[in-house]
Amino acid sequence: MLTATLLAAATLAPAADPPARQPNIVLILADDLGFSDVGCYGGEIDTPNLDRLAANGLRFRQFYNGTRCCPTRAALLTGLYAHQAGVGNMTGDQGAPGYRGFPQPNTMTIAEVLRAAGYHTAMVGKWHLSGGPKTPRPTDRGFDDFYGMIGGFNSCFQEDPFYTRLPAGRPKRPYARDAFYSTDVFGDYALDFLADARRAKKPAFLYLAFNAPHFPLHARPDDVRKYADRYAGGWDQLRESRLKKQVELGLFPASVRLTPRSGFTTRADFLRRGDNPAWDTLPADRRADLARRMAVYAAMVDRMDHAIGRVIDSLRAANELDNTLVMFLSDNGACAEWDPFGFDGSSGPNNTLHTDDSLARMGGPGTYHSYGSGWANAGNAPFRLYKHYCHEGGIRTPFVVHWPARVATRGAFRDQPGHVIDVLATCAAAAGAAYPRERNGVAVTPTAGVSLLPAFADRPLAREFLAWEHERNRAIRVGPWKLVAKAGAAWELYNLDADPTELDDRAAAEPARVRELAARWDDWAARNQVTPYPGKK
Repeated sequence: MLTATLLAAATLAPAADPPARQPNIVLILADDLGFSDVGCYGGEIDTPNLDRLAANGLRFRQFYNGTRCCPTRAALLTGLYAHQAGVGNMTGDQGAPGYRGFPQPNTMTIAEVLRAAGYHTAMVGKWHLSGGPKTPRPTDRGFDDFYGMIGGFNSCFQEDPFYTRLPAGRPKRPYARDAFYSTDVFGDYALDFLADARRAKKPAFLYLAFNAPHFPLHARPDDVRKYADRYAGGWDQLRESRLKKQVELGLFPASVRLTPRSGFTTRADFLRRGDNPAWDTLPADRRADLARRMAVYAAMVDRMDHAIGRVIDSLRAANELDNTLVMFLSDNGACAEWDPFGFDGSSGPNNTLHTDDSLARMGGPGTYHSYGSGWANAGNAPFRLYKHYCHEGGIRTPFVVHWPARVATRGAFRDQPGHVIDVLATCAAAAGAAYPRERNGVAVTPTAGVSLLPAFADRPLAREFLAWEHERNRAIRVGPWKLVAKAGAAWELYNLDADPTELDDRAAAEPARVRELAARWDDWAARNQVTPYPGKK
């Protein structure tokens, strides 16, 4: 840990001279998107704009997030493990240093680092890093402009009171009530903020954090109709077809094995192992309900890709695309909350079987649905488990990089394991920006991440290990070896080079390696304010 921290600190401070033309940096974060949902990672959802970025850039096969929305966002923006930044769980203050619910004074954000280097900094979308009215908002942490949600999720169709403009008093775009749809609106403000940077004659840092495709599942009717029949075959067929496409794309070798169906039966069973039912065992009305839920979800992803395309078109029209570093990823694996059939009405266990007119209204204004663990299992294909967990289905994310001025390779894959803690170091290195030793008189914790620029050039990264903890789920990865456990369960051991889908547990065969990696996880936890999860047994 000490070696990795010193290497990261040396990477960032002092900074190199800024490049002759500092690049724009566009960081795009999807919300609850599964590893295999977009086309360039094996999905059948139409994502032509992301697919073009991947075809003309890079795809990482082994890139990791922080298991859930708030921890990932904290780590992404600060370059620290979430517990170091004070956001080991969600936005509630649990009274322990690693669990205060918002980034602490010992942190620097990408926006603060880049603004000091001459950037115009703007954020559009979901913040979800404020624990209350007295905790910092985006414009308190380095962003010149913000439009979006301070909290975690809400209607995509209703602007007030869910979406806000900061700094306070700046004008908002006018929208007729029936014209507002958050993904489209986020695209509008992204274009506005890029235009502001051009007028200021500054490079732009745009953090575009969509709330799509997080529940409640909301989509425009025309987009849903496009997918109305696409999911009638069910999640078993979908998982198999996605893995087949992933092998064809080169994401995995033909030898990779699809994990068995996994899931939950009730919310109370969330921390225990259950099974999603075989699709063909479900009655016709239940299959119709579930296919509609997935169609709405797919429509949300499709519309997000359209908004991304508008941003890319704007950069191209301004002759800026070649010298813009674009990075796209998801905050966690697909969301299984809370059972195979999803929920309705609120973020709880209640499920409604929709038929007839009720079925047709799903996804529209005033509705509230999730799609459940069966589809989430397909969304994370070929991996195990979901958001919340430290198994690969919870933490592995698509990661697309596009930067023609610096990345000459087109359509290539990268196998260097990366993590959201690396994004700040990467942005700083690309911009020639300094990472300071203090902020407002408070010592800043040296970044835990490393710059990904060597990996862009297909060189190794200087790193000893990666580690995770969320809700007592935990993991550590050292080289190809990964030690992982669900909350309250024994450690499992996998060699990800030989077994990327975590099917062959080596813990019983290699107890010495388990002890070694467990000791390293314990040491990491002690150094990084991992309690873990205070108040829970």
